[in-house]
Amino acid sequence: QVQLVESGGGLVQAGGSLRLSCVASGRTFNTYAMGWFRQVPGKEREFVAAISWSGTSTYYSDSVKGRFTISRDKAKNTVYLQMNSMMPEDTAVYYCAAGDSPNYGMDNAVNSRKYDYWGQGTQVTVSS
Repeated sequence: QVQLVESGGGLVQAGGSLRLSCVASGRTFNTYAMGWFRQVPGKEREFVAAISWSGTSTYYSDSVKGRFTISRDKAKNTVYLQMNSMMPEDTAVYYCAAGDSPNYGMDNAVNSRKYDYWGQGTQVTVSS
């Protein structure tokens, strides 16, 4: 069993930066791929970024590529999402997720149904 707790959300002006953190508990954390998704009311959960268990493979949605960076620190059981040059359309609840299947290629990494564990979410609001 893996439990995920996100933090770091908040209010930021357009052009600013935030760093989200997701701390995981559970012995198998380091074997799981980790992903970040986001959701706004009335819309489906949207893929943002993912990182393989080894950290050697990363994937990003086109909307955040070049602005966001995902990373993981295995010693701290933590995955990060550094968000720069933020825009009002980045406003959403951001969720951290973990799973084994997303280790195997981008098609799995971007698919929310391939993840087994989810955090409770953290609100990110970007003002214009």
